[in-house]
Amino acid sequence: MMLRSKPTGVLRYWLFGTIAALAPTLAAALEVSLSAPGAPKELVQRLEETSSVYTADQRGLDTSLEVLSAALSDYRTIVQIMYDEGYFSPVVNIRLDGQEAAEIDALSAPAQFKQAVIAITPGPTFRFGTAIVQPLAPDTELPKDFATGQLATTGAIQQAASAGVQAWKDAGHAKADLESQRVIARHAQARLDAEIDLDPGPRLTFGKMIIQGDTRVRHHSIEKIAGFPSGEVYSPQELQKVGTRLRRTGTFSIVSLKERETPNPDGTLDFDATFEDLPPRRLTFGAEIASNAGIDLTASWTHRNVSRRAERLRFEAALRNIGGSEDLDGRIGLRLDQPDRLGPDDSTFWSTLLERRNTENYNVTVASFSYGARRTFSDRLYAEASAGFQWSDADDAYGTGRKFRYFILPFRSEWDERDSKVSATRGFYLDAQVTPFVGLSDTDSGIRMFFDGRAYNDLGTAGRLVLAGRVQLGSVIGPPADGVTPDFLFFSGGAGTVRGQPFESLGIPIGTGVAGGRSFLGLSGEIRGRVTEALSLVGFYDYGVVDTSSFIGSGAAEHAGAGIGVRYDLGGFGPLRFDLGFPVQGTTGSGLQFYIGIGQAF
Repeated sequence: MMLRSKPTGVLRYWLFGTIAALAPTLAAALEVSLSAPGAPKELVQRLEETSSVYTADQRGLDTSLEVLSAALSDYRTIVQIMYDEGYFSPVVNIRLDGQEAAEIDALSAPAQFKQAVIAITPGPTFRFGTAIVQPLAPDTELPKDFATGQLATTGAIQQAASAGVQAWKDAGHAKADLESQRVIARHAQARLDAEIDLDPGPRLTFGKMIIQGDTRVRHHSIEKIAGFPSGEVYSPQELQKVGTRLRRTGTFSIVSLKERETPNPDGTLDFDATFEDLPPRRLTFGAEIASNAGIDLTASWTHRNVSRRAERLRFEAALRNIGGSEDLDGRIGLRLDQPDRLGPDDSTFWSTLLERRNTENYNVTVASFSYGARRTFSDRLYAEASAGFQWSDADDAYGTGRKFRYFILPFRSEWDERDSKVSATRGFYLDAQVTPFVGLSDTDSGIRMFFDGRAYNDLGTAGRLVLAGRVQLGSVIGPPADGVTPDFLFFSGGAGTVRGQPFESLGIPIGTGVAGGRSFLGLSGEIRGRVTEALSLVGFYDYGVVDTSSFIGSGAAEHAGAGIGVRYDLGGFGPLRFDLGFPVQGTTGSGLQFYIGIGQAF
């Protein structure tokens, strides 16, 4: 690499700033060119995008002093990029009006530069000769690029050093660090020798978590939730779990766990835990419109840290069928989550619900109350179980004023591996629910099961084209259909099952009415294509089956719908959704149905 020496120091940069502030602006745009003969096209493009001189116009560099300062900084920038790509003997020339920028005196710079020529001679690509990291922790996996004969890059050296240090940390050496590195470029052989020495430091165990910061949560509750592993061998993964448990409560805006600089004499390492609380209350609203179901409004109010134990009290309400074909109905729910009752990864909750549903096929009033526990296996997988009571009063195809009284034991598990909850392009989502119910006061007993599975694949298009599929399965085992509350039975049709068919239009004919079935199968498929960064088009097909038995048979009632939709991305809120669907199978509906909401259909 051939670079002319140039004056450096604080004085020169101060002079640059002072003169640049007083210099007149350029009268005309700077003519710039960049060439790197023999370099790959991608590398040339990266140089053009990174060079301050080449992008002077975009950066708003208006004075000659600003252009000169940019040229001087470009020497280092360009050389570093060449090193990153394996070129360790580049020659960089940056000429302003024919004069090498490194030789121009800032105090006598012209009022205007008309032309800038950046010429780069890449030289040969270098290969690793010696590539050593020592000492290594057991089972250390170094990058494959850091090996004798591989293309030598600064990135490979940095990654190898990081991998070596991280392996020691994973083995309990919290203070492992880079001790030294020796890099020698052998230009005659186009070879780079790299030797990295690590300092593992002692193997340490977790000491104490010392709580700091202005938080209203009781320290005992923080310790119970965190499950800080005092006395165990240091592990970055265990430390990350502690932070995740605390953030999961939804109480804190900041959770910081910082290790102390010096371990204790007994080989333990203490950590300072700093917290900042989120505002105690949060209010949200939502809305969805369907052509014959009218407008559905939802709202929730959350109170965090109710009694200084990081609890979360959530009140939610919904008002449905505003302006729709059915009578107005809605729901009110209340849930209190208590994360500090059982310990790390476990929590308890109280839940109560009052709901009124008025549909074309049945009317039902439901009240429930339950107490349960939740186990969080990871950020993406949890399971919960509860015990409680449910009361239902219903009018349906089987009669009016029917009453159902249950002792219920709901179990639920959710596994979410989607890359986005509001607009997934990859991954899957599984939701499994099993609810045994014991009838009270001459009510029948049985089991209700429901499964919802979704999968997404972008076909390697970085989300521009996405295939999405959904399977829903439901079953009621035990009582006959007329011996169970209608909200336990299954219907098909509407935004959540089959678009293009009226809401809950498919069921089991009973006399002059329609009742829900004891089993349900729903299949949905979508093709989502992004037209611009914000706008997408969607084609969909939905299929639903309802049967009288507990499992779908050959004589089950079925219908289907298909249509197209438009999505407009609203950022973190998800896309604004508009779907037009029409029936393609079955006799439950006719004509177009439309749906408006926020977020993908599934």
